[in-house]
Amino acid sequence: MTLPDPAHRAETLRAALAEANYQYYVLDDPRLSDAAYDALLRELQAIETAHPELITPDSPTQRVSGQAATQFTKVRHPQPLLSLANAMDEAELHAWRERVSRLLGPATPVVYVVEPKIDGLALALTYQAGRFVQGATRGDGEIGEEVTANLRTIRGLPLRLREPETAEQLGLPASIEVRGEVYMRRAEFAALNAHLTATGEKSFANPRNAAAGSLRQKDPALTAERPLRFFAYAVGPFTGVNLTSQWQTLHYLRALGFPVNADVRRFTTWAEVLAYCQAWMTRRDSLPYEADGIVVKVDDFAQQRELGVVQHDPRWAVAFKFAAREAVTRLEQIVVNVGRTGVVTPNAELSPIVIGGVTVRNASLHNADYISERDIRVGDYVTVKRAGDVIPYVVGPVLDLRTAAVEPWTFPTTCPACGSTLERVEGEAAWRCPNFGICPAQLVRRVEHFVSRGAMDIVGIGERQAEQFVSLGWIEDVADLYGLTAALFEGVEGYGPKRIAKLLDAIQASRAQPLDRVIVGLGIRFVGNVAATALANHFGSLDALMAASEAELTAVDGIGPVVAASLGLFFQREANRHVVAKLRAAGLLLVGESPRQWTSDLLAGKTFVLTGTLPTLTREQAGDLIQTHGGKVSESVSKKTSYVVAGASAGSKLAKAQQLGVTVLDEAGLLALISAG
Repeated sequence: MTLPDPAHRAETLRAALAEANYQYYVLDDPRLSDAAYDALLRELQAIETAHPELITPDSPTQRVSGQAATQFTKVRHPQPLLSLANAMDEAELHAWRERVSRLLGPATPVVYVVEPKIDGLALALTYQAGRFVQGATRGDGEIGEEVTANLRTIRGLPLRLREPETAEQLGLPASIEVRGEVYMRRAEFAALNAHLTATGEKSFANPRNAAAGSLRQKDPALTAERPLRFFAYAVGPFTGVNLTSQWQTLHYLRALGFPVNADVRRFTTWAEVLAYCQAWMTRRDSLPYEADGIVVKVDDFAQQRELGVVQHDPRWAVAFKFAAREAVTRLEQIVVNVGRTGVVTPNAELSPIVIGGVTVRNASLHNADYISERDIRVGDYVTVKRAGDVIPYVVGPVLDLRTAAVEPWTFPTTCPACGSTLERVEGEAAWRCPNFGICPAQLVRRVEHFVSRGAMDIVGIGERQAEQFVSLGWIEDVADLYGLTAALFEGVEGYGPKRIAKLLDAIQASRAQPLDRVIVGLGIRFVGNVAATALANHFGSLDALMAASEAELTAVDGIGPVVAASLGLFFQREANRHVVAKLRAAGLLLVGESPRQWTSDLLAGKTFVLTGTLPTLTREQAGDLIQTHGGKVSESVSKKTSYVVAGASAGSKLAKAQQLGVTVLDEAGLLALISAG
């Protein structure tokens, strides 16, 4: 009997396993049983073990072969991964279509491709000579993180491209960047969470977080255990092939072996596009995966190039967003929390309700006026929305479900933490506890703020530790943190020698934080990182800042009368001056460094305002970057503002910028502005 050639048999097995993956993940028509698949995989593993020289990088046995990562290296995308402008309703969708028609010419026929907007993690996959060589997350669109080893574990992602089978199809590309979304099906997400809960591990909030967290595991073997899937929806740079439209591209990607969403459609009339979008509004909860909208694209690539890109959004595509998810549940209780500046904020405790795949138990009630204007009562059934599918808030009561036993709710007149009579400044919506120096709830919040990353950055102290230290009587103000000793922790549950040493080391290291961080840490109302940097650079010491008049304060670029008045009031209080004296005695740096020197004048004469959460830079880092290139950073938007740099969850500053016609950039736009200079 002649034994089969190992090299030929190994290649045959690889082809059979690749075909099985294609049938399962792309065609959704599996023809090989799990047992048969596993038998072929074991045979291939046996051959490669006996003949390691036959192992190829694209072998199915190598899906979990990467080394555990200590960190994910940054990758600059050869072509930016653009974001999409949103259309929140049909009027905005019509407005997008009218802009397209105006730019291309009203008589120019336009064909559209519509695709479900999968709520997952965007990726860019690079193939050279048909083989998968690199995968990276979108990041900020310009720079992402390399996750190649982890992506190799996803069985629906081809390690080697298929040769298109029909004469109509194009051949293999010399190189191609395939773009798509890693996601997790709802049922598989639920099973994963059940497993994590059963084993005592932390579960995920929603499928998108689960997909992102699974893909960023340091050990590829852990990623391989997660039920990740992939949909391809676009290409970046490519060579050796001629692609002329989105529809053609999707069919080509499918022929190469990539899963492509079966719900993608191509329409020649705008009425068909609208009908499809409207139909999807009723389908979203019946889908096996999370989707937060529909992406509408101009099909023809030549027309896409003609339409171009504005800032970071292509003019040839728009995301028609589904309405914010909402549900009705019972309002069990209204609780009020006291912040570090004394603001008392009401929040709703709800009967748990699942909204958009997330269990919601608490929601915002904003302020006393919001509750009274809507007559929201404890015991009411209320409508709850997740703004942007993220932040839950109470819309109002469902009056048809209200019973006679439900009584109006009255905002408290005294602080729930210290009993002081609450005060309200004329013209403001917030009620405040005036007991700044003594109220324990305010002290806990001030400690949390003082140790936070943007302030003194003391690792190991958070909300629970702040509450514990205050309740034990160890600290009466933030300066008392520097009086904590190892002896205090003796016999306290949860504090062993290593934890105590790390905590005290972190406190010791914070003594070297610069002056602007100390100013932030003091928690002065209206004084954030930008204002603190400006004040530190201008006055050079905390003593000089404390002694400054209101006129001297408003002379600082970016400091207006409201901030100046807040600074004056803060330092007038003897308790605050006492804290500063204790911080000085503890050895903190209350004298600033020399003003920052410019590395260039690319941004000279430009004023920037930062708002929201940027993808890779903290606000402090973005501010430093602007200032080192000669730009100025301000806290407020005005007609004099040159640019507003907006990230996720941008608020009123973004709205004001749009109202005033101020140019808005994202992080990628800021970096591009500097690079262009």
